[in-house]
Amino acid sequence: MGETSNAGAAGDRIAVLRDLISHHNYRYYALDSPEITDNEYDDLIKELAALESDRPDLVTPDSPTQRIGVAPAEAFAPVRHEQKMMSLANAYSVAELRSFFERTERELDVSPIEYVCELKMDGVAVSVVYDGGAYKLGATRGDGAVGENITNNVKTIKALPLKLRGEHRAKLEARGEAYLSKAQFNQINMEREQEGETLFANPRNAAAGSLRQLNPRIAAERNLAIYLFALIGAEDAAIETHWSALEFMRAAGLSVNPNNRRASSADEVIAFCRHWEDNRHTLPYEIDGVVVKVDRLIWQDRLGTTAKSPRWAIAYKFPPEERTTILLEIIASVGRTGAITPTAVLEPVDIGGVTVSRATLHNEDEVKRKGVMIGDTVIVRRAGDVIPEVVQPIVSRRTGAEKPWPMPQDCPACGARLERPEDEAVTRCPNMACPKQVFERLVHFGSRGAMDIEGMGPAVVGALLDAGRISDPADIFDLERDELVEIVPHFAKKAADNFVAAVEISKERGLEKLLFALGARHVGSRVAELLSQRFGGIDAIAGADSELLVDVDEIGPKIAESVEAFFNEQQNLEIIARLKAAGVKTTAVSAGEVNGALAGLTFVFTGTLSNITRPSAQAQVRALGAKAVNSVSAKTDYVVVGKSPGVKAEQAKELGVTVLSEEQFLELARSASDVSGP
Repeated sequence: MGETSNAGAAGDRIAVLRDLISHHNYRYYALDSPEITDNEYDDLIKELAALESDRPDLVTPDSPTQRIGVAPAEAFAPVRHEQKMMSLANAYSVAELRSFFERTERELDVSPIEYVCELKMDGVAVSVVYDGGAYKLGATRGDGAVGENITNNVKTIKALPLKLRGEHRAKLEARGEAYLSKAQFNQINMEREQEGETLFANPRNAAAGSLRQLNPRIAAERNLAIYLFALIGAEDAAIETHWSALEFMRAAGLSVNPNNRRASSADEVIAFCRHWEDNRHTLPYEIDGVVVKVDRLIWQDRLGTTAKSPRWAIAYKFPPEERTTILLEIIASVGRTGAITPTAVLEPVDIGGVTVSRATLHNEDEVKRKGVMIGDTVIVRRAGDVIPEVVQPIVSRRTGAEKPWPMPQDCPACGARLERPEDEAVTRCPNMACPKQVFERLVHFGSRGAMDIEGMGPAVVGALLDAGRISDPADIFDLERDELVEIVPHFAKKAADNFVAAVEISKERGLEKLLFALGARHVGSRVAELLSQRFGGIDAIAGADSELLVDVDEIGPKIAESVEAFFNEQQNLEIIARLKAAGVKTTAVSAGEVNGALAGLTFVFTGTLSNITRPSAQAQVRALGAKAVNSVSAKTDYVVVGKSPGVKAEQAKELGVTVLSEEQFLELARSASDVSGP
């Protein structure tokens, strides 16, 4: 009787888990709208797999453990993969990873075994096909056997060559991960929030949504990147190891992650995993683990596959960066466009080595959708540089003392009556003179994506506002060193000199950056780029009406009306006139203007610099015509190394890139400045 009862309970639970997993697969892959965290999803899969392992008689062909993904969406033509795109088995601990090594050595009867370690990108799996060296096809994984044809969207990824390097007469298929950088993800969500649109849950969700756009232009705007990690066919190339396949792809011009490493033992693999678990936040993109693969292809063939996964590879998953804490209060924050954002005040909690005490709730509708109440125990997520957010409340822990949060009717900063247009999700303060809006607009003006004024952060802006020294962007350009030392707390003469120099450098940013910095509603970085390309100067834009503006490709009536309204404001025109008088460039920067003694060179900075901040150093080389980038490649000319440098210094040595000390860099910059002249 007890045995029958247990069997019935197991069958019931298996049925419930299958329904839940199928539901969440649909929400994530088909609708791009997940309801649970990746960790919670993994827990459901693990529980189902364990139950089915105990009761193999209950396993059915339609179980989520027996298939790889979901059917392709009807909006895209189906693509049948010549070889299945399989998912990977997961290891959630070093002990599970060691079990994989032991099984592999036992089955091959070989020790030690060489492995290849790859960072597990938090993106979307794609297949790209080249025929005769020319890009032919891009597809999603789909259900592993059949994916979706996203050829035109994948084509927009700038890192993907449309023509391979070298001679390639036959068909070649490479598989990899399309992803968004942290900075790009934050930029997209910031612009979506300003537009009152639903925010993406994470970079992978945003990448998936970008690749499944019917209009490739939208995918292009998202600036996706890609790393390739598997080669399916390559003529008769003599490739005997996975590592040589990666080298082959890199030589063909395909983007391969420079952080991949070969390991000659299990201990080296584990050291690699631990290093990146501790240092993942130093990367400009999200990773959620490390993929470990047996290197020799003949051994991969001997190990074979299960119905779902290769037996020669495993994904070591990092612990999720989510914690539970108490939501103490919800306050309304005012942004630069007047948008009111509910912000959760939390009982401080450590997430990934960072103490989090505040997290965004995005807007009033999100608070209602998530059902969050003051006093709730909540799940908080922090992923890299992404602003912490409240994922969901744990309803089962409620005591009855929790209270709902009402959106305030008046602006918490200036007291103006708040407004919410019928067609928007965002409530706004209509008072342009609202002190919080003024503060946020000035911080935005000097931010990296805008005028990129090193040192012009919230503390400096706040001090200058409190002293009555600035009230609009034009005031920034007549600040002097001595008054900065007097006004800004802890600003020594060196810091003040750096700030004044950064302000001077920013004058040459050009029209595109200036337009974005001025902060007109609906004018994000992409719209600023389009307007700059079309009109060439700020006076031409100011003189254009909405009918002329809407003729610009990708600019609709809503954006056009907003731009026209901005330039119809006399106060804005006066600020622009003062910016011109200060020498700020208000015309587009052409390719021919990018000159200087360091023109054409590429610099990477790593470690702590003693005599100059990293952003100041980057601004200095850009002013001299060079590029300052974040990752090392064979195309990098110099890597400048400060104290406690990271993995970039090692990469430079491996690639033969010239390494400079801070002193050598400063001498080079001084010499270049003398050559370039005033």
